[in-house]
Amino acid sequence: MKSTNPRRLIWTTLARRTMLVLCLFVALFAAFTAFKASKRVAAIEADLPPEGQILDVDGVKIHAVVMGDGPDVVLIHGSSGNTRDWTTTFAPELAKTYRVTVFDRPGLGYSQDVSAAARRAFGTKSASLTEQAAVLKKAADQLGVERPIVLGHSFGGAIALAWALDHAPAGVVTVGGVSNTYVENLWWLNRINASRFGGALFVPLATAFVPQDFVDGSIQNVFKPAPAPEGYADWGGVDLVIRPSAARANARQVANLLPQITAMETRYSELSLPIEVVHGTADTIVPAKIHAEVFATQVDSANVTLIDGMGHMPHHTHADVVFAAIDRAAKRAGLR
Repeated sequence: MKSTNPRRLIWTTLARRTMLVLCLFVALFAAFTAFKASKRVAAIEADLPPEGQILDVDGVKIHAVVMGDGPDVVLIHGSSGNTRDWTTTFAPELAKTYRVTVFDRPGLGYSQDVSAAARRAFGTKSASLTEQAAVLKKAADQLGVERPIVLGHSFGGAIALAWALDHAPAGVVTVGGVSNTYVENLWWLNRINASRFGGALFVPLATAFVPQDFVDGSIQNVFKPAPAPEGYADWGGVDLVIRPSAARANARQVANLLPQITAMETRYSELSLPIEVVHGTADTIVPAKIHAEVFATQVDSANVTLIDGMGHMPHHTHADVVFAAIDRAAKRAGLR
């Protein structure tokens, strides 16, 4: 019979106890993180509740805000955004002459992401451009929207073009819009959040502990070289994307955008409706030379307005230019 090595027994016992302590610590930290994340989500939603109505579109909840009277204009926000990017200043001014409908895109703000079954049918890990356009078109139909001018900012510009290809709106306006194949340089945070591992583990950590300084810095980066409007971090509703479901949906949509744009670009010869493109020449997030300027060579009906020295947020920095583009699109479409 072999005798037990006392030293080995001591080390084995110590290792087991250390592992037990580590597991206990991890469990406690995970529980604390979940608690902090849930508290932060509750505080965010209390400060930034839905502004409009929640529609049921084939089982998908879509948040919509409607204001004004006149020809219909639909506003679609970009990545990380929500209705509040439009509704505090831009939409109320536009609503003086148009009936304005603002949507939270699927998965963001207070709109649900599309179902897992629908994603599998479209072969994507997130709501595709085609899906988002289709869901928002059905939501617009429920609200009685007729022959709208569809305006999309950034990622929303790609959805506006998908809407144009499949659903025949009266016209389209893109503002800093994604339209063409680009060299992907995915932000590290989106890369992590889009992954299965990161979505499960990192996103709750970010929700619980990401500092406000990080959020403020991200806002300044989006607006540069212009400064962000005073108080945008509060009234722009940016914190809504910190919530785990929105952070995951946003990251996956951005991570899956490039192949969809590349495929959609092959269909631009189908476009003949009025299209107005507004883009800043200093936009480093969606560069005009890759998107607006190339798109202008592909679509005869596209009229491009470049704002010299301006960045990614013309609807805030140069709202008058965007209003004029909407008016031109409406006039070209016979709505004015």
